[in-house]
Amino acid sequence: MQKSIVAQLSDGQQYSKIWPDNVELAPIFPERRVIKATQMALKVMPMLAVLSIFVQVQFLGTQYLPQALTFALFLLSMPVQGLYWLGKRANTTLPPSLASWYRQLQSKMQENGYQPSVSRAQPRFYELAHLLKDMFEKMDKAFTKEIF
Repeated sequence: MQKSIVAQLSDGQQYSKIWPDNVELAPIFPERRVIKATQMALKVMPMLAVLSIFVQVQFLGTQYLPQALTFALFLLSMPVQGLYWLGKRANTTLPPSLASWYRQLQSKMQENGYQPSVSRAQPRFYELAHLLKDMFEKMDKAFTKEIF
């Protein structure tokens, strides 16, 4: 079932809040870089869009207003693209190799006293993010060093 763009953006926002911000995951998953870039773009791009309109109209004149608005819309679309990518990624099912790693990690955590939420037959990256976040928050450092 295809989700709407607004739902994808909302999922991306939730996924960026859930994904653990740990250096150990950076070489394996691109999420950390995308989340950092999207967060920065959400803060910076609106100001850059307004500044670009102002500078172009001020120095080039009002006949360049359509180009200035187009460029401003491009700048404003950059954080939206990041959130959309994160939303698509969150709803993507894990490839077989990652799904088996997810199940192994979940079983090792259960052996150490972790009570997982109900798992799906085909886990998505969203469930992986929950599991990794719980691992870094609830399990001790020796356990995480063993995994990574």
